Amino acid sequence: MRCNICGRREATVHLTEVVNEKVTKLHLCEECAKAKSDEMQSHFGLAELLSGLVDFNPSVSDGQLKKNLTTKCPVCGMTYYDFQNTGRLGCGTCYETFSDKLSELLKKIHGADRHTGKVPYRTAKTAKTVVNEKSIKDLKDELSELVIKEEFEKAVFLRDKIKDLEEK
Repeated sequence: MRCNICGRREATVHLTEVVNEKVTKLHLCEECAKAKSDEMQSHFGLAELLSGLVDFNPSVSDGQLKKNLTTKCPVCGMTYYDFQNTGRLGCGTCYETFSDKLSELLKKIHGADRHTGKVPYRTAKTAKTVVNEKSIKDLKDELSELVIKEEFEKAVFLRDKIKDLEEK
């Protein structure tokens, strides 16, 4: 496929832009893509988006900022600062190492740090178990609150409901 701009060289960069359900495709050679790169800088990449979401936090102290820069993954050596610049984690252990920061980031981007959407049919049996476990956990949390508030009548009802769910 030829470059849409010069028409002479083979296109190696393929861009697809979707705006208001209108799809625009642009095929560029390497040279034309470099020339257009200044124009493309206005579009946010993943790394810029992620760093923009987490960089500005007026409540972050200098000590916390230094911790973000110096905390490293024990397996691959990646820092949270590296993640902000690249938009990618180095290994599976990075998810554990930076779990607090990633949780905050996911809440800012998606509004939650847990997936609560639909489950594929083939895993429905497992999904029901997961849903029951979540329901039981939520009910136990509610039960604790009722005991603290000394609302024992409601607490007894919840306790029985939890036992019924656990037996299933």
